[in-house]
Amino acid sequence: MEIREAIRTTGAVRSFTDQPVDAAVLAEILDDARYAPSGGNRQPWKVAVIQDPDLRRTIGSLMRGVMQDYFAIGATGRTPFNALDPDSFQPQHETGPETPFPLVEQIEKAPIVLAIAADLAKVAMMDYGNPVRPPVTAGGSVYPFCWSILLSARAHGLGGVMTTFLSRVESHGGAALGLPSGHALAATIVIGHPIHQATKLKRQPVSAFTTVDRFDGHPFAG
Repeated sequence: MEIREAIRTTGAVRSFTDQPVDAAVLAEILDDARYAPSGGNRQPWKVAVIQDPDLRRTIGSLMRGVMQDYFAIGATGRTPFNALDPDSFQPQHETGPETPFPLVEQIEKAPIVLAIAADLAKVAMMDYGNPVRPPVTAGGSVYPFCWSILLSARAHGLGGVMTTFLSRVESHGGAALGLPSGHALAATIVIGHPIHQATKLKRQPVSAFTTVDRFDGHPFAG
């Protein structure tokens, strides 16, 4: 697949057919993804291919609680779990109907489930200790790897999605997955043959997020 087409047509896929994905195909996807850039080329990623149904159900149960909080907070108009709004971490109701989310509820049936961890000893966290906000730069050494997995999956005729629900309950999820000390649970990626592959993606125009010289400068016209 031509690179620009892949970039422009790789949407999140959360529903999959029953068709399995061969282990050799997954190996090819990971073999492609390992060429992702990382700070100092330290390649801090570690991947667990989760196959055991009981383990999948365990992480699905952990993710489900976070997911329901996410939807409940989002229903108030807030961006859930955003660092600038303490109330965005507080669900607005304790009980009520759950929002269905088949990806999590049926995760034991997904063709491929990957847990991605980052070895923090290999990550240069440039903004660590910033007094006014949480650090974010560490993700630059692991999320390009995650995105490369999804791009390679797309090139193989597959679809997938990356979630970070499990990261919010890392103490429990990490224990279930045998997360090594000093590692962060960066993402969970689900891959399979898509029931529908969205290729017309809704995105803002360049002028909506690009300015000249300063972030308060005039829009970049190109």
